[in-house]
Amino acid sequence: MVLDTDTANEIDDQFAVVHALLSQDRLALEAIYATLFTRAGLDPADGVAESEAEIHRLLDRVGVDDAGRVLRGADRFLSDNLRSVQNQASDDLIQRALEPREGPLWVAAIGALTNVASALAEAPEIAERICIVWLGGQAQHAVDAREFNLYQDPIAARAVFDSGAPLVHIPCYGAASHLLTTTAELDLYVRPQGTIGEYLADIFKDHNEQYPGRSKEIWDLSATGFLVDESWVPRRSLIRPTLSSDLRWTPQPDDTAHAPFVEAHYVRRDPIFHDLFTKLAEFHEGKRSAGFAE
Repeated sequence: MVLDTDTANEIDDQFAVVHALLSQDRLALEAIYATLFTRAGLDPADGVAESEAEIHRLLDRVGVDDAGRVLRGADRFLSDNLRSVQNQASDDLIQRALEPREGPLWVAAIGALTNVASALAEAPEIAERICIVWLGGQAQHAVDAREFNLYQDPIAARAVFDSGAPLVHIPCYGAASHLLTTTAELDLYVRPQGTIGEYLADIFKDHNEQYPGRSKEIWDLSATGFLVDESWVPRRSLIRPTLSSDLRWTPQPDDTAHAPFVEAHYVRRDPIFHDLFTKLAEFHEGKRSAGFAE
């Protein structure tokens, strides 16, 4: 697998990156791609640079050498007149997808789909060699598909859905929204687990005002959770939609509608958090037993 992540945008990507890094018994994480994002006062080029820097901070805290596996993605979003942006991440995705391997290269995308869409535009043949798991947008039954990962780059989302590449779509509300946790839970199970545990607990606590009953979604764990154990993300096969100009799912106009496509309708919160918490504890205990200071 490869992981495509806007890591510095919020605080849930960090949990997913760590989950993937600590799941090497199940996942062969070959590369991590930094994905762009924007918000008030920050342009996309700065967003992708911040994501790349945050990936390196996480690797350092886990004690993993990046070994050239962290690659920067596109520095601008797609448009009607710009269907691909040349970048290191997309180039690497094309190269890995075309390498001989048993089965597909899984692409876990937990941000805007700019890098993935750019790779598909430059090398459409990789659609037959990858399987995309995307956390973003809303379910087909929703009033519209609007959500941060989607409306950051709707042209890219439309391109990926129209590409015919096998796609596991994990909508936000009603599916990934079940991945709620609290400061109290993280203080109990995550904070004691060394440098990386303290970091994850801190960024969660600092992200929102805290009060009794406060919880928050860790949306992006849905993608890594699915790859670790697909039974944790129940899903159903549907006719693949396309994305309209007003950000609504509409029927595909051609044979692409029948390309492999499933949509998650639920995410099993408890086994995913149990898996993450257990792996963090085992990782910390392993470092302590080996005599490594943190």
